[in-house]
Amino acid sequence: MDIGDGDLVRLARTGDAAAFRLLVERHRTAALARAVRLGARPADADDIVQEAFLQAFTALDRLRDPERFGAWLAGIVLNVHRAATRRPPPLLLADWPEDLHPASAEGLPSAEDLDRAEALGAAVAGLPPGQRRAVELYYYAGLPVAEIAASPGAAKASLHKARGRLREHITTHRPDLIPVLSRRTPMTTVRIACAQPHRGTTPDGSTAIAHILVVLADDPGHRTMGLWLRTRQGLALWRVMEQAAGGPAGGPAGGLAAGDRPYREFTPEGLAIRLLGAADGTVTGVDLDELGPGVLAAQVGVAGPAGTRQVTADPGSALALAAALEVPVRVAGALMDRLAVPVSGDDLLGPFTRRTPAGPAGSGSRPRSGPAGQGSGPAGRRSGPQNLDFTDGLNGWITSGSSRAEVTGSHWDDYTVTAAAGTATLAAVVPHPYGDVFLGQEFLADDYHSTTVTLRAEIRAKDVAGHGELSLYIVGKPEDPPAPGPIPQAIHRARQEHHRTITGSQDWTSYALTAPVPASAEAVEFDLALTGPGQIELRNVTLTRGS
Repeated sequence: MDIGDGDLVRLARTGDAAAFRLLVERHRTAALARAVRLGARPADADDIVQEAFLQAFTALDRLRDPERFGAWLAGIVLNVHRAATRRPPPLLLADWPEDLHPASAEGLPSAEDLDRAEALGAAVAGLPPGQRRAVELYYYAGLPVAEIAASPGAAKASLHKARGRLREHITTHRPDLIPVLSRRTPMTTVRIACAQPHRGTTPDGSTAIAHILVVLADDPGHRTMGLWLRTRQGLALWRVMEQAAGGPAGGPAGGLAAGDRPYREFTPEGLAIRLLGAADGTVTGVDLDELGPGVLAAQVGVAGPAGTRQVTADPGSALALAAALEVPVRVAGALMDRLAVPVSGDDLLGPFTRRTPAGPAGSGSRPRSGPAGQGSGPAGRRSGPQNLDFTDGLNGWITSGSSRAEVTGSHWDDYTVTAAAGTATLAAVVPHPYGDVFLGQEFLADDYHSTTVTLRAEIRAKDVAGHGELSLYIVGKPEDPPAPGPIPQAIHRARQEHHRTITGSQDWTSYALTAPVPASAEAVEFDLALTGPGQIELRNVTLTRGS
């Protein structure tokens, strides 16, 4: 049974978490493609899409036409991208046709969801037409009983008979689905054990904070969970933790009560505390869970004169507020069970410091290396491509992608990238991999100024259900060089982009991409990316210079 976007939006407005999760699954790939088309690199696009879904979730009540959720989300992606780059990119909504929002853009829901939906769909399909229509309009479309039949009484009678038939069908054919579990999510209380910055290398060879490793400890369960937050998401939490410990981000707390502690007025958490105090409100706690695949969100409980409500926020900001106010933090039990690792003794960081997500943005905002530590040094140190025939394995190549920068670390191994016998292979190792992975190189354009470059390669694909893409980029110099400092800043550059798409299955096929390199170019980049299931092989790569 295919439930339309409008029906899912209406269900999500009533608090149905499963409905919004389906919206995320349905539109995530299209949103990622939108972000990349706007100029974002894969890992940055992932951040933009996460923020866009958070904003969409909190603004569902303001969507006037629920049937156009996809187009509305595309607009949010555009606004988030603008905010991230601090300049207005070209307005591309006019070339975003509605058929780019298929019923399932990224893939199917989980096997459990599919199984349950199939069983329920079969049961509903077996109802008499009048009862089936009543069920669809009432439960899926969210219409009141007065609007689904000639009279409320007739509607209630149809629904009563339909529920009896459905109960009989499920009891007979799928008794394992009974009883229906409560929608209440079991939660595990955790402690913010630490927030530790990790540095990476920037294109000029200097270092900057690449991400903040946050460790959440379930002390009674002797286990911990790690989150790798991008710098802009985790910086506030790190500063609060440093301040509480008397570190360089602030002096010792001095035993003051949470409401009496001094906070610098320019900090977001300090301002939030002052605003809450002015409104006679208090934060009761912070809960972490997934809104959908790869979309981690926090719910901040706020109590005030008008009652208690949940406010959705990004995890870094919410955890910073929880640390500043010393309020409870809880993680959804299923999420904790999936991501937590057992610990013994006092070494809470050990299980996580040995793993590293994709690093800071490089030339053109490209992450430099994945958790396996593969990849070359900064682009500023290289004047041309290296090891194009893979005789030295993956040395000189960058292996990264949004899957290897995912915040929980649970999807870093969804893809493998290997090289042997002159061929590199990108492959998904799970049925529904998260995000993408790419293999590429980047180097200074000085030796190619005022010429053309042609990238040639042979590619073989097998069962590529999403898409593969061979890309060539010519990257301009920074328009506004960022100020020096440890915090990475957005770097705005002009980019030429040339792509060839690979999908399905094919034997070895030759591809070629050609681009002019102006005298103002700073870098040349090329890569092969895989998004979704399947396998792509790469060999006989050459980069030639023309007149």
